[in-house]
Amino acid sequence: MAKIKLTKVPFAGTPEQAKQLEERLEALKSVPGGLMPALQQAQDIYGYLPIEVQMKIADTLNVSLEEVFGVATFYSQFTLNYRGEYQVSVCLGTACYVKGAGDIINALKQKIGIESGECTEDGKFSLVETRCIGCCGLAPVMTINSNVYGKLTTDQLDGILKEYM
Repeated sequence: MAKIKLTKVPFAGTPEQAKQLEERLEALKSVPGGLMPALQQAQDIYGYLPIEVQMKIADTLNVSLEEVFGVATFYSQFTLNYRGEYQVSVCLGTACYVKGAGDIINALKQKIGIESGECTEDGKFSLVETRCIGCCGLAPVMTINSNVYGKLTTDQLDGILKEYM
């Protein structure tokens, strides 16, 4: 079983987010199979699914917290971890991996000081490993939010990260 990594950044939802979640959950309360859309909408609001949000979903939809957690951890579209201001994603698809993506992800772990799936304590960077993003001709590829960096070498990482510091 995969190890679940929890964020070190404390949950800090706003009253506006709580109101928005409550309104959306109320609309899904009587919808059969409403858990999936509830999780999707909650993640749209908060950017991730902290335990506080999972408990609210469970209470409102009258399902167990275990069921909410089970669905949230089964589907890769959901994350339990806070995502940093800058989400650094490294493609580990076949083309990227063969061309050195393993070295890129290992170098990033050292430079940013976190493991994949984690967020820096200041909330600035999060690091994730992805599978093919469709840029095989640019392998190895990394994205930071919507910016794509291709044909990467570990020597380029300091200069790229500097843009975001």
